This record gives sequence, C-alpha cells and structure tokens, in this order.
Amino acid sequence: MDVKWEKYPRLAEHGEARRWLEFTANIGRAPNTIDAYGRALEDHLRFCSLVGADPLTIRADGVAAWIGDMRQRPSAGGANVVRLDTAAGLSNATIQQRVVAVRSFYEFLVEDGLRERNPVRRGYSSRHGGRARQGLVRRVEQAPWIPSEAAWQSILIATTVQPLRNRLMVALAYDGALRREELVQLELGDFEPAYGLIRLRAQTTKSQRSREVAFGTATARLFAAYLAERRGLFGKRDGRLLLSASRRNFGMPLGPSSWSKIVTAIGEQAGLCRLTTHTFRHLRLTDLARAEWTIDQIAQYAGHRDLATTMAYIHLRAC
Repeated sequence: MDVKWEKYPRLAEHGEARRWLEFTANIGRAPNTIDAYGRALEDHLRFCSLVGADPLTIRADGVAAWIGDMRQRPSAGGANVVRLDTAAGLSNATIQQRVVAVRSFYEFLVEDGLRERNPVRRGYSSRHGGRARQGLVRRVEQAPWIPSEAAWQSILIATTVQPLRNRLMVALAYDGALRREELVQLELGDFEPAYGLIRLRAQTTKSQRSREVAFGTATARLFAAYLAERRGLFGKRDGRLLLSASRRNFGMPLGPSSWSKIVTAIGEQAGLCRLTTHTFRHLRLTDLARAEWTIDQIAQYAGHRDLATTMAYIHLRAC
C-alpha cells in the first residue's frame, strides 16, 4: 500500500523508522493500523528530538520520560472531556496504542541487529505460579457507554431531522454493528436486499477477514429510498454507496471523518455528548447478547478474533 509520508515528516526522514513502517505496510496491516503506527512513532521521534535522544541508543528511562510527557500534555478535549482519565494528557488507551507501536519499532531494530535490547518493556501474565510483570503502561479497562432506552429514543428522534442518507447510515451502523471505516466503504455490490444481508469485504475490515451482517425491514426501506435519491442526484453509479451532496465534494465518497461529524451533530441534538460512531456497534452487540446469542456468534458477527474483545464490548449485566 502507499504510505502517506507527508503525515509523518520526522519518520519519513529517519531511515530505520521509514523501513519499519514500509515493512509493516508490506506485511498487510490494515490502513488504519499503518496510520496509527505512523502517528505513534512520529510522536516518539518528535520527543526524542526535543530531548536529544537517539532511538538507536535510548534506554528504558528515556521511553518512560516520553510516556510521562504524553500523560502531562493538555487534553485536546478541553472542557468537553467526559472521562476521568482524559482530564489531563492523552487517554490511557491512546498511550497504550502508541507504546505498542513503538515497541514494535524497537523489536524491528533488535531483529536487524541495530539494538541489543528493546527499551519498551513488555508485560506478561503469571505462569506456573510465577509472578506477573506489568508493562510500562497499566491498562485501564472501561466499560463502553450504552444508551438507556430513554437516551436511545432521544437519539432516534434527533436522527429524524437528518437527511435521508444520514438516517440510513445510523440504521446500517446499528443493524450491522459496523465500524466507522466499514460503514463508509460500503459499495452497492456488497448488498443482497432479497436476503437482508451485507457482505463486508476483507480489505474494509479491521481483521482483514470478510464477514456477513444483516439489516432489517426498516433499514431496507431507507436503503431503497436512498437509492432512488442517489440516482436523482448522481445518476446511475456503481461503487461506494454513501456519497457527498455538498458543493465542495459533490459526488465524492463519504469519509470516516464525515460520519464522525454526523454523529456528533446527532449527539448534540439529542443532548448526549457521549454518543460516538462506536455507540451503535456497542449497543447492537449488547442487544444480540440480550437476545441470547452465544458469545461465539456475537464475536463472529462483530468480526472479533478474540472473545475477550467481545466480552469488553457488551454489557452482560444488562442482558
């Protein structure tokens, strides 16, 4: 895949870092993973430059200083922060993600013989009665927010004033428990209306594995209505289902950030600042558990490789 080097200027200029990201892309990591890894190492290299550290010689205390810096930065959320762990600095989840990426970079250097040891310590669980060791960043587990029945009704009411395309997106996101990138990359050929099924192509999923999800009667009606509207606006066109109707990007495929803005607007209208694009996915998987689906069935529907991930997604207490 093509790496957008302009997004990571320090990384692009650092020979070993550039080779690592190219290697990561070439072994088939998902585009979002490549972007997350690139941003993580770009941030680490920025810190190394500020403190005069060399990635080829930096030690564990230097990595710890970088983690401390991430914890101390002013939160980008400002007054809108709604989680305790994001009041100052980057969130625990973001720091975890960046540490994992940078650990992978240093493993690459060790394998290449450019470093003797990896300065990013890996945690491990206890085995055979041994003592477990924490990684550099302790994981903070937080249950996903699931809207109550009243909150869900507020979301649905707020959605009714949205354009037809946006209403369809909400319905598809919930019915299919779709991730943001999976939703916006849907194509007309992915749908089987006669069976109420959507085939998600492997290249559009986080796990790089294809799967099938379903949609209901109400969503089918929205789908048919949007197809008629789409033909009137853009003519007969194959390819991406969801197209922009704005003057600036007329007829262009909708991107993930556009979906995020739509959901933010719905959340503001409903008075629910905690609403995110992932809320629909969390709620759908929880509802499947309430409907007595097995954890294996839910994991398959969600496209999860690890059942522990599925368990973190659903509110079993409410099931």
